[in-house]
Amino acid sequence: MSKKQKMTAVVISQEKIAEDIYSMWLKAEPVAAEAVPGQFISMYTNDGAKLLPRPISLCEIDKEKGALRVVYRVTGEKTGTKQFSRMKAGDSLEVMGPLGNGFPLKSKKAFLIGGGIGIPPMLELAKQLKCEKQIILGYRNSDMFLLDEFKKQGEVYIATEDGSVGSKGNVLDAIRENELDAEVIYACGPTPM
Repeated sequence: MSKKQKMTAVVISQEKIAEDIYSMWLKAEPVAAEAVPGQFISMYTNDGAKLLPRPISLCEIDKEKGALRVVYRVTGEKTGTKQFSRMKAGDSLEVMGPLGNGFPLKSKKAFLIGGGIGIPPMLELAKQLKCEKQIILGYRNSDMFLLDEFKKQGEVYIATEDGSVGSKGNVLDAIRENELDAEVIYACGPTPM
């Protein structure tokens, strides 16, 4: 089990990758050294009015560079995520982590299922799993993010709520439509999933 710690992280880069979705790389060596797929960090705003941190899943872990990638959705002015989206390279913020238990890595044929903002934590898992994997991603519409990165890691199946790409519906519709099967299921996404 990894040990959590609070530290000052420095923004390496930040970019908008879809509507209200941002990708941020952070220099956070001690946290990156301990992190495993499926964990998250708590990110603290620099606004003293917001005392509670925002839990954000780890999208990628670069142990060699001591860096973490988080991909998050801006959910409103008062949630802290808007402030994060305004940060640029060189800015700093407090983070705590790694938090959570992470995914147990199995060597069996696997489904990696991500829906909405539950998609990002599946990327590092896809990179580290050494087995046959089927990656099923659920989006609202054709405004998809991280798709090219996932295609490098295995066979990708898409479901969109509006039917604009892949199967119409949710990830379960994509599984049924493509007659997929697996021995292990890894999933992250909204409650209905």
